[in-house]
Amino acid sequence: MVISVRDFITAFKHVLKGSRAYYYWVGFLLAVMVVGAVSYGRQLNDGLVVSAMRDQVSWGFYISNFTFLVGVAAAAVLLVVPAYIYNFKPIKEIVLFGELMAVAAISMCIMFVFVDMGRPDRLWHVIPVLGRMNFPSSLLAWDIIVLNGYLAINLFISFYVLNKMAHSKEYSMSLIKPLIILSIPWAVSIHTVTAFLFNGLSSRPFWNASILAPRFLASAFCSGPALMIIVFQIIRKVSKIDIDDKALFKIAELVAYALGINLFLFAAEFFKEFYSGSVHLAPMKYLYFGLHGHSNLVPWMWTAMLFNVSAFFMFLIPRTRNNFLTLNAACVMVIIGIYIEKGMGLAVPGFIPGALGEIYEYSPTMLEKTVTLSIWATGALIYTLLLKFAIPVYTGKLKFYSESGQADLS
Repeated sequence: MVISVRDFITAFKHVLKGSRAYYYWVGFLLAVMVVGAVSYGRQLNDGLVVSAMRDQVSWGFYISNFTFLVGVAAAAVLLVVPAYIYNFKPIKEIVLFGELMAVAAISMCIMFVFVDMGRPDRLWHVIPVLGRMNFPSSLLAWDIIVLNGYLAINLFISFYVLNKMAHSKEYSMSLIKPLIILSIPWAVSIHTVTAFLFNGLSSRPFWNASILAPRFLASAFCSGPALMIIVFQIIRKVSKIDIDDKALFKIAELVAYALGINLFLFAAEFFKEFYSGSVHLAPMKYLYFGLHGHSNLVPWMWTAMLFNVSAFFMFLIPRTRNNFLTLNAACVMVIIGIYIEKGMGLAVPGFIPGALGEIYEYSPTMLEKTVTLSIWATGALIYTLLLKFAIPVYTGKLKFYSESGQADLS
């Protein structure tokens, strides 16, 4: 894949052009990013003491968002399999946009890990060649490899296909098919390794369960595709991309199966904890019923459960699944439900109670919320710019002409 400087400049000029709504949207995202950068500058100067994280609860809002977004990135495989393996045409026409979303999601994951580090200047220690990654014993080293590898795979496939389309050429399936096949287990690996980061802490019984990795994958195949369904509808509305309803309804059907599995695995874990009544019940009890008067997360967790169960039946029933009003409502509910469940509902209770029996109720500070919003804004900007380039290429409005050096920007 060769991208000339001229082609890059042509694409860059096209990305800078847009409607007034486009400029407002980009300006809004940039403003949020600036506010977040100022907040992060304060955190970088004063340290993580300005956050609500303490020795008792050392993983908070940043890691919660990281865990959720790894699932969003991994969910792209739910489009790759029917598109490339089973050649389902309606989804094959939009799989590229799912891969670009994976690129934006992985970029945000990396940023959340970065801001969660107390000394980011020491990050070079885990960079291959420059530092010592302690591979393969370090799970962090595995996480760096799978995240960056998945990012590289999706970037190469997406830009190779777009480059060929921009030059009015057919892309070679023989070249990218091995990468497509590789991306399937790799997508599974990024969330599995994330689960192992929690699993590996044997002194934290709430995470020390073999069912955690399967639950991570099942929930990923709910929230990620649900977000894609909403985004694809927005793409269809603001562009001339013709996205078949069959593709959206098929994705919704796959979400129903994944959500059913996720709820079953949750029920199995819930039964194991409460029926056994062991000392390790405390974190789960804290989540859903409160512990010794501490119950900050209880209303959030019951809201998540209500949303997930309601969304499951809305996805399961064909009449509600194939109606965009109820489908979109179900998508919003499952996104919120999984975000709560895999976010604060996963990271915080693992530390409760502490090693000395202390209960520290973590609640993110305004600084943490601001930094988090800025990272989400950065991810949204990355995806917006990628779409601003991909959509006109996809529709044939943006072409690269290597011989004449001219491009059609109509």
